[in-house]
Amino acid sequence: MSTAELACSYAALILADDGVEVTADKLQTLISAAKVPEIEPIWTSIFAKALEGKDIKDLLTNVGSGGPAAAAPAAAAGGAAAPAEAAEEKKEEEKEESDEDMGFGLFD
Repeated sequence: MSTAELACSYAALILADDGVEVTADKLQTLISAAKVPEIEPIWTSIFAKALEGKDIKDLLTNVGSGGPAAAAPAAAAGGAAAPAEAAEEKKEEEKEESDEDMGFGLFD
């Protein structure tokens, strides 16, 4: 992560903690007050537009929600399908080996 991204992230968190709307000007003011050298204004604009209308505190509290619950059913489904896939792979391998035994291949 670059210095610009980190400075903008921290400035956005400070504004959200104080309950202040995140704007490019406010981000730039905080970054200047922190004496972070040479942050291009494009970074503050990008962060302000990305966070526009979003509750940053809500984003932080829900960072991990939904991930493990969605992964558990996928793992169960993947675990059930794994033996079937392994059996299919064995059949395909046997078929390929029998073609080679005959002395010719796909490109001969």
